[in-house]
Amino acid sequence: MKHTISVIFEHNFNALSRITGLFSGRGYRIDSISFGPGEEEGLARMTLTTHGDEHIIEQITKHLNRLVDVIKVTDLTYVSYVERELALIKISAPPSRRPEVMQIASIFRANIVDISPRTLTVEVTGKTDKINAMLELLRGFGILEVARTGCVALQREYQAKASQEATGIRLA
Repeated sequence: MKHTISVIFEHNFNALSRITGLFSGRGYRIDSISFGPGEEEGLARMTLTTHGDEHIIEQITKHLNRLVDVIKVTDLTYVSYVERELALIKISAPPSRRPEVMQIASIFRANIVDISPRTLTVEVTGKTDKINAMLELLRGFGILEVARTGCVALQREYQAKASQEATGIRLA
């Protein structure tokens, strides 16, 4: 089962290598990893996705919590959270095929961010399954390059139902 884990850690020289080394040293799989500066000076936030049964995930979180630089580990899998991924997709698109690509981009609320005589580059954000679906549709045009950020995620503060009732806003 896929698990999304958030890790807040001290952003110093070896912290990232210690965290990733824990995974490689124990044979745990990282499906995606994304990190950057956190909300406080000197801290970083990492979001990683991995697969495993409950025992494996429990071991991962325990090992992460034991690392010196780690401040907080949260398995977001069983709580309400927001996740997004960004992908840049360069597609072979001669002028005759561009309207089709632009229509697909529009449906996925993606943006055309670069254009050349033979290619289009599309930027799309959303959940991983949305990105995968768009890639499948664009495959027929000839995908030349793909760059993906990996998942970033934050726990929601309110349950979706309560938030919808209070604000009338539908959460994505």
